[in-house]
Amino acid sequence: MREAVVSEIRVVTEETAVDGLWDEDRQVYRILRESRDVEEGRAALFDYLKALEWRYRQGGVDLHRLEWAAAMEALRVFSNLISPRNEEIAGFSTLEHLWRLAHGSLEPGDGLSPGFIEEFRHLLRAINGRAGLSEGWLGPVLADEGVELVDFAAVHGRLAGVARSDFLDHVGNQVMDRVSRHPTGLDPRLIAKRERNRERIIDFFDATLDQWYDYRWQLRYILKGREGLERLQQLLPLTDEEVEAIRLCVEYDIPFGITPYYLSLFDFDSTGREEDAQVRSQVIPPLHYVRRMMEHRDDREYYFDFMGEHDTSPIDLVTRRYATVAIVKPFDTCPQICVYCQRNWEIAGPMMPKALASPEQLEQALEWFASHPTVQDVLITGGDPLFMNDRLIKHMMDRLSGMEHIVNIRWATRAPVTMPMRITDGLAEMLGGYIEPGRRNVCFVTHIESASEVTPDLAAVVHRLRRQGIYVYNQQVFTLNTSLRFQTVAIRIALKRIGVDPYYVFYPKGKEETRDYLTPVARVIQERKEEARLLPGIFRTDEPVFNVPRLGKNHIRAWQDRELIAIRPDGCRVYLWHPWEKGITPMEPWPYVDIPIYEYLQRLEEIGEDPKDYESIWYYY
Repeated sequence: MREAVVSEIRVVTEETAVDGLWDEDRQVYRILRESRDVEEGRAALFDYLKALEWRYRQGGVDLHRLEWAAAMEALRVFSNLISPRNEEIAGFSTLEHLWRLAHGSLEPGDGLSPGFIEEFRHLLRAINGRAGLSEGWLGPVLADEGVELVDFAAVHGRLAGVARSDFLDHVGNQVMDRVSRHPTGLDPRLIAKRERNRERIIDFFDATLDQWYDYRWQLRYILKGREGLERLQQLLPLTDEEVEAIRLCVEYDIPFGITPYYLSLFDFDSTGREEDAQVRSQVIPPLHYVRRMMEHRDDREYYFDFMGEHDTSPIDLVTRRYATVAIVKPFDTCPQICVYCQRNWEIAGPMMPKALASPEQLEQALEWFASHPTVQDVLITGGDPLFMNDRLIKHMMDRLSGMEHIVNIRWATRAPVTMPMRITDGLAEMLGGYIEPGRRNVCFVTHIESASEVTPDLAAVVHRLRRQGIYVYNQQVFTLNTSLRFQTVAIRIALKRIGVDPYYVFYPKGKEETRDYLTPVARVIQERKEEARLLPGIFRTDEPVFNVPRLGKNHIRAWQDRELIAIRPDGCRVYLWHPWEKGITPMEPWPYVDIPIYEYLQRLEEIGEDPKDYESIWYYY
């Protein structure tokens, strides 16, 4: 079973554990306390849950309809958690820990955490109709401002329409107030600040503005290696931990690199990450990440291959997990290294020599596509394949466009974000020339991780591509530093301003080396329901997905694609992910251990967030 590794969690004592927990449902406590063993408790608890469900279904409990729905969902989850079948899959018994907690028989080595307690505190609250979802996060805020709901039973016609519009103005103002906390790179203040950063970098390298906008100059001065660290220390303030992390990367050949352009997006005035947390965290790894990479230097190629690409490659350079789309990876390096990268197991460093596939390998891979007519969509990725030379890019486009069955050619690149000057007028025109209406399309997919990255340079590049008929789609990785309230809403709005379409929101893969970047599945669902839903549909075209190793993407919004089967003593939820092939072809589901919601909320608090703003997260399963 794959696990998202979690940091050290505070262990609960019996006194702190029971504080308020059993007050949420004294009957559950009595059932567990009075049962002689776990199995007796299981049978009695199941009977209680079924009886409570039937009371709700009979209408015997006066609840708001939304609290009724939340209670029914929570009852289903509770039944899942005490299921013997699920205990066998998870490899442990959630109920046993709950039973021992009620009996006061926990041992110091059991490691029961506040996360476990909070999961059940909220679950007991929910099954009793007290989740609070009927009010929502915004209801109390509007009530405090004296804003009243529109009673459509009392008002009709134009009067009702005006009242509802006024109410929605109040809602919209609350949304935009929260969005404004996440400024875009189009903000005049940030533009001016980054222009100063750019001039500082240009002066440091004794360069010119024309050279700055030449991608070859950008490639020549990537900040990497020992010299790169020294230059960074001269250009901007770094914390001791950041310096140590980069130093270890250099010493142990762990991929690290920052383009001069992307460096200009940093806050040169502070190390506090108040303004550039998303930017810094993408390229400066935490020490935990570095140490894990050091530990597995010799087996990195397999140990960090979370997606099992070794098992889904029918031929060198090709990865295939779906019937009608396949990946080709001709170029195994990037100018800038993203810490959360799925392929950190195969990227050796920025713009490494010998990263380009041999002509023989590339020809065999292209021939593979020619001989597989069911593949309609080709995803060219790597590494960052847009940093091959134009001649090779043209060669690949010539070959792929000659295959009648190829409907879409997709370039996966972060060039618009990390080095927008790479996308020259000539390159955009050349790629756009392969579009044939009614036969073939060409598009880009990129990773824009924060509104802060949406700059005038990025906007200009997107416009350049769109003039050639090339649309750009965004795949956001939903990391800790991009998961704050309304942060992704701010990204979506910024993307629409420049003509980029939101495509996917990726749950950050549970790779143990990137634990500092992980968010719980529940937060992805919460964001979609409580924040994204407030945007126009055309702004929220991104689909939240979980990438199941070897199998591919599962839609997170769909209950039928996953089961919550256990809560570990450390507060981690255990999910059973169903394959996307369910209902199509035989395939086994895949168990996964998420990070604890409790720990996630603690980390948010450490960076200045109020956990109360995320309270409903516990009720998204």
